[in-house]
Amino acid sequence: MIDLQGLIFDKDGTLFEFSATWEAWAQAFLLRIANGDRDRAAVIGHDIGFDLMSRSFEQNSVAIAGTPSEIAQALVPHFPEQSVETIVTMINEEATMAPQVEAVPLAAFLSGLRAQGLKLGVATNDSEAPALAHLKSAGVVDLFDFVAGFDSGYGGKPAPGQLKAFCAQTGCDPSRVAMVGDSTHDLLAGKAAGMYCIGVLTGMAPKEVLAAHADVVLPDIGHILGWLAAS
Repeated sequence: MIDLQGLIFDKDGTLFEFSATWEAWAQAFLLRIANGDRDRAAVIGHDIGFDLMSRSFEQNSVAIAGTPSEIAQALVPHFPEQSVETIVTMINEEATMAPQVEAVPLAAFLSGLRAQGLKLGVATNDSEAPALAHLKSAGVVDLFDFVAGFDSGYGGKPAPGQLKAFCAQTGCDPSRVAMVGDSTHDLLAGKAAGMYCIGVLTGMAPKEVLAAHADVVLPDIGHILGWLAAS
């Protein structure tokens, strides 16, 4: 039987459906940075793995698991007059305004986990400010004991710094924590931290890709309690 003390979640593609949020973000951001020029926005989008015409990401897009800084670095050649920091600010501003679609009703789901005495955290490669804004808009930020973005001082995934910080702050034993995510970045971070790894299919990665790195792959986070009860 798996006796967990805590769960730490990725945000985009895990707590929230990836496509609904980030396809809208990509279109708004690209049109903004291209000053409304759709042809230029389409060319720029190609460099971050986004097709403006179909409003869809390629599976290897830097925007899927990368940090805002990594996305900005990919865009700098198009905007030599702008700094990486300026582009990151624009990315974060548009991310804060992006629509959020919960993977499951989060308040009820997270409250159920807390009722079992579990510590809860978020580790995202998004920036901390948009992450907090998204959790606040869903009314669930107070249900988490720990929230970290790539810029919170612990690094980003697939390195395990955020996950180790969660354990340090909550007192959880890493071997009794599960990392929950929709990408290999999430699962590799979990393995590096010595945690269980739960893959979910609400992001862009297919089951066979996640299964190579996960202890279990579930349709969405709503199946976690059932998996724990059966383990």
